[in-house]
Amino acid sequence: MSASGRSETADDLLAALLDGMDAALCAFDADGVVTHWNREAERILGWSAAEAVGRRGFAGWAARPADAEDVQRRLMAAQDAAGRLVHEFALLTKDGGRVLVRTQSARVPGADGRPAGVYCAFSEVHTQIDLERSIALSEALLDDASWGVVLVDVDLRPAVVNAHAAHAFGAGRTVLLGRPLGELITQGVEELEGALQHVLAEGAPPAPVELWVSVRTPEGVRRRCWRSGFLRLASPLGEEPVPLGVAWLFQDITEARQAELDTAQLRFRTNQLHRAARAAAECEDPAEAVAVRLDFALAGYADHALVDVAVGDRLIRSVVSPPALSPTGGLPARYPTGHPALQALERVGSVRLSAPAELPAGWPDGVAHGLCTVLRSRGRTLGVLTFLRTQSRPAFERPDAVYAEEVAARVAADLSLAGVAAE
Repeated sequence: MSASGRSETADDLLAALLDGMDAALCAFDADGVVTHWNREAERILGWSAAEAVGRRGFAGWAARPADAEDVQRRLMAAQDAAGRLVHEFALLTKDGGRVLVRTQSARVPGADGRPAGVYCAFSEVHTQIDLERSIALSEALLDDASWGVVLVDVDLRPAVVNAHAAHAFGAGRTVLLGRPLGELITQGVEELEGALQHVLAEGAPPAPVELWVSVRTPEGVRRRCWRSGFLRLASPLGEEPVPLGVAWLFQDITEARQAELDTAQLRFRTNQLHRAARAAAECEDPAEAVAVRLDFALAGYADHALVDVAVGDRLIRSVVSPPALSPTGGLPARYPTGHPALQALERVGSVRLSAPAELPAGWPDGVAHGLCTVLRSRGRTLGVLTFLRTQSRPAFERPDAVYAEEVAARVAADLSLAGVAAE
């Protein structure tokens, strides 16, 4: 290829690059004559490259006469500056309007290293301010926000994590990057990944979502409730939006939600005790009243209830609820030494047992959690009340023991009326 051909190709390439830029760009030679003018500059001011190139400065066309000299002086000052200069000017559009623009100008060195002119990139001030606001918002969210922010890529792995989110996960920000969510969350990860996949496919949900998750931390697994919002991220550079991932924002509302759950649970259990008392009052046989109370107590609380009455040095199975799922009553409960029921008798209190390695004797199959509490009435120990849960339910906690003791007090009163002898 000849030198002239290569020169034409280089000029065509330069023109294509300039016209493809998102920012408006113009250039001046050492005398202040416009040498380059791209399409974005034409879009903002309305002057075409043919109308702009060859003019000296902006006087008489793109700037008011009163402003033209100052604009030219400040732009050409970039020839003597070490770096870029930033200015704001009011320029004129072709139709006579005014546009406030922000410029960044820098010198163009010649072949000998001496200044050969100035190039100037500019944009409308409001557009620049919008961009700066977007950048400032992103930085604030990722550094100073009082809620967690996690940018998740299309593979559902954290790509960016802010300080608040890192604290919620109990790990450093860089440690979380690129790890599968299943390594960070033990329970609730399916719901979270389902929400993220929905956002990628359909867009953000109309309202925040509350997710209960169990998070692995150096201190152990923590159960948390996060109010979460999701935004689909798409690249603005493609002809059609290309998904970049999901912005996941969340707040920890565990304490508030747990307080609401505890209040609702307490209200329900109090109502159950009240209903049980009214139903038991209609029973002629106090032993029947025991079964009625246990039926009400099991609702939303446990899967099985056992009443073992103390007769001499033995415990006799008296009541089972529901009866279809347990052996019939009247048989000795053959508990080995150290059984939770015997511990409750010895301590005159409550004993909780969770996920035992071996199922204690005398309990139905499938049981994973047990709570035994002593039955006492009028200063006498009458036996043991046991509540059992299967693996589908959580372990018994202290509030559950308080409720069991409340039920036990009423059951013991019924047994006393039924003439059950104390040990």
